[in-house]
Amino acid sequence: MLDAIGASPHGLRLPDRAELSSIFPRLAIDQADAAEIIEGWPSPTKDPEIWWLLERAYHALVSDLGGIEPLRWPNLPPEFGATGRFFYVYLFLAALGDVRAWHERRGIPDDVSWTTLADLGRNLTRDRRLLGDSGLRTSAWLTLHFRGVIYALGRLQFNLSRFQEGPALGIHIPESGPLSPEACDASFRWAQEFFPAHFPETPWRVGMCYSWLLDDQLAEYLDERSNIIRFQRRFRIVGEGSNGDAEILRFVFKRIAPDIDELPQRTKLERAIVAHLRAGRHWRNRTGWLPL
Repeated sequence: MLDAIGASPHGLRLPDRAELSSIFPRLAIDQADAAEIIEGWPSPTKDPEIWWLLERAYHALVSDLGGIEPLRWPNLPPEFGATGRFFYVYLFLAALGDVRAWHERRGIPDDVSWTTLADLGRNLTRDRRLLGDSGLRTSAWLTLHFRGVIYALGRLQFNLSRFQEGPALGIHIPESGPLSPEACDASFRWAQEFFPAHFPETPWRVGMCYSWLLDDQLAEYLDERSNIIRFQRRFRIVGEGSNGDAEILRFVFKRIAPDIDELPQRTKLERAIVAHLRAGRHWRNRTGWLPL
């Protein structure tokens, strides 16, 4: 796929090693991942194949700043070792200066910029927990962050998107604490001010969310006043959705294809998920929209 893309005419520059001690904490990259990233640091002489791919992926990424569709590329084969596992980290580090300049041109506040880009470190931590080793396998999602189209605004994240042929704001729920109505209200108010101020060329009138959190089957198990139920009832649900078993297991239990009998049942939500699956039923990812 990258064969058809040329290298950037401006070349590829990774941050200087001296800059990393200040960059990594701002990107929420922990010490364990930081050490392995530095150990696998690529160069055009040591890693010509990886560098060739980096140049073309970088050019594709920064040539599409503001593009709303995720860019999807495969993970590198295991024989490339740590350098291959962290390939997309090096790509995003190379693009850091470009997206920060994009944020500055759009007038994005510095704290919003860094909080948004810190999803890089959070995804590294999640991949380590899920897969048992270091690396980044969630590159498509993060191509939105490093092209300047998604922003962390309090409890929720919002990205420039489309819904039913019109402009929309995608709504995402990061793992960052209780999903309280008050925190969500504050995020929605922020988004209603933020996007007209920084992206005035497009009238964003609706928000849309695609998540297992919108599965109305949860109402069979959770209290009416639970944060999840109150969140999903903000939305008008459309379509039949898709199988969400893998997503709910990954996000709630941090497991991939676990043995159901080994799952903890400490909370009402955990007990509901297990009971539902044991009954031979499936969870669904649903799409919902709301007016902004």
